[in-house]
This record gives sequence, C-alpha cells and structure tokens, in this order.
Amino acid sequence: MPPLSVFDLRTLLEREAHHLGFSAVRVSRPTLRTARKHLDTWLTAGYQGAMTWLERDPDLRTDPSRLWPGTTCILTVSLPYLSEDLTSCQDALNDPTEGVIAQYALGQDYHRLMRRRLHLLAEGLAAQWGPFAWRPFSDSAPLLEVEIAAQGGLGWRGKHTLLLQRQGSYFFLGELLCNLPLPADPPEKDHCGTCQTCLTVCPTRAIVAPYQLDARLCIAYLTIEHPGPIPESLRPLFGNRIYGCDDCQLHCPWNRFANTSRGARAFLRRKELENLSLPALFAWSAEDFQTHLTGSPIRRIGHERWLRNVAVALGNGPATPGALTALAQRRNHPAEQVREHVEWAWQRLQNGNSPYPPQSE
Repeated sequence: MPPLSVFDLRTLLEREAHHLGFSAVRVSRPTLRTARKHLDTWLTAGYQGAMTWLERDPDLRTDPSRLWPGTTCILTVSLPYLSEDLTSCQDALNDPTEGVIAQYALGQDYHRLMRRRLHLLAEGLAAQWGPFAWRPFSDSAPLLEVEIAAQGGLGWRGKHTLLLQRQGSYFFLGELLCNLPLPADPPEKDHCGTCQTCLTVCPTRAIVAPYQLDARLCIAYLTIEHPGPIPESLRPLFGNRIYGCDDCQLHCPWNRFANTSRGARAFLRRKELENLSLPALFAWSAEDFQTHLTGSPIRRIGHERWLRNVAVALGNGPATPGALTALAQRRNHPAEQVREHVEWAWQRLQNGNSPYPPQSE
C-alpha cells in the first residue's frame, strides 16, 4: 500500500472526525499572534475574578508548543452537546419553582469523553498514516482554546467571547497537539455583524463590551468558579439559574441552527436532574449530592456551593410553603456561607421582596 499524501491525510482526518461524532475539525498553528496582548489587557482589568490560575504561565498559554514540545500543528474539533429544544430551555427559565442548569452540564462530564475520542482520532490516523507524536486536551491545560479554534477557522469569536459557528455555539472544544505535516486552515470571518443581542440579554451585563467579558459579573462564573458569597446586589438577577447560564447562547440568532443530532447522546439530561424542583434540590444531603451527580461536571462545585446557589434561586421565587420549609431547615447549616444565603432568601420571601406573589402548592 503506497504511503498517504498530505491531501489523503486531510481526507482521512475529516472522515475519522466525522465518524467519532465531531461536527467539525480544523488545523491551526501553535503560534497565537495577538493572544498575549488580549490576555494581558483582560487580566489587568481584573476580569478574571478569583480565577487566579489564569494569571500563571502567560507564556505557556500563548505558545502551545511550550506545553507539548515538537508541536507543529493543532487539530481542533467541536463536539455538539445540545440535547433539548431551545424552546424548552426558555420555558425552564420562566418557571420560578424549578432550577435551571446550563445545557452542557445536564449529562455526562465532557472532559473524559472528549479526551477519549481524541485518543481514538489519533489512533485512527496513526493506523493509516504511521506513528506520530500527539497529546489530547480538552479544557484540561493552559490552552487558549477559543483563540486556537478561531485561528484555524473552526469558527469565529462571538461578541459573548464564545466560539461561534454557523450552527451556533452549543459545542465543546478539544485539541490534539501533534507533529503531523498538515497545512493550517484560514481563519473564519466574523459573522456577528452589528448584532448586540448577547450584550443586551445578559442578566447581569457581564459582557461589558463586544468581545469583553467581566467574569466577576457572570452568572456562570459566580455559580461555578467563585468560591465565596455571591454579591448581594447581583442575586436578584440570577432568577432560577443554579449552575451556569446560557442566556447569551439561548438568544444568539446563530443558535437557531444549533445541531442537536450528533454527539448529544452522552449529554442527554440525566434522570437525577429530571426533577429540578428547588425545594427538592435544596433537600439533597452531601451524600445525595455526591451520589446523584456521579460523573457530572456539577459535582466539582461541592455541596456547599450547590446549597448557596439553590438558596439564591429560592429567594428569587414564590414564597410557597415548600420554599419556606426548605429554607427553614437550612437556617442552622454549619457553613456560614450557606447560612448567610439562606437568611437572605428567607428574609426576601418573608418580606415580600420576591418578584413572584405567594402561591399555594
């Protein structure tokens, strides 16, 4: 069998990627031309909040070849995860008695699944091309994933700072750093135009300008990465969002074309999250939390942050007997952070500060 040409290798790459459920694959160079300046500006503004690890190793973040010496190209892939109709996502936001979880976290944790598929992609290429050096990543190393993907034409950076494709933004990114002799793909043009939807629909106005996100205001950051109390002035803006926030994606015009047919099986809503009644979720013990969320990305925030988030959502909902009983049972929780958020929610419902009138269950 004659050796493959570079053209044949590219054809093989696209075939293998499609077979593994990736919606697209592109080739990028490990040189990120303008990334360092943008990163420094963002960090200087303090937009990283408590994510201090983003301040470490800037040279490593902006030069992937330092992370994996010998890297000559980066294969970057997208894996769709949207498993529910966007109408149902909006309906969930309109029901104040139930918690809302970001779509990406409803099913299986993507980190291990993505790396496993990248392993299979590399092995499939090596089986026909021959041995080559490679290493897979998926949100697991100091890589500027969106920058890499945009540079290689996998999509363009939207004004909400996420990567956008013509099929929307509901997908995970993965990278295979390697030394294959593949030419780089050209960048994709920016197709956001004059649209400002993501800026205007953000509940906390965390997108402070096009392509600039202040994580300190972002519900996704505050419910997941932020270790301390949620700023009291922002709590009423959270509504019933208890883990992450999809609003900038939910209302993005490009997500009308979001792909729900490929790659989404593993990300179907797990049965433990089919009932998102806030009082029921608030009643989970630490053991319940660990058991119900085994294999879920939500588990990483821990039970204390989970209670913190759900308490805020309860305080933003109707003062039903169930909500009041749930809060009353946690008023003496051993964690000060939980007690403080419970007390905030309790007083809010007792004083009639919730935007919803009392309802009977």
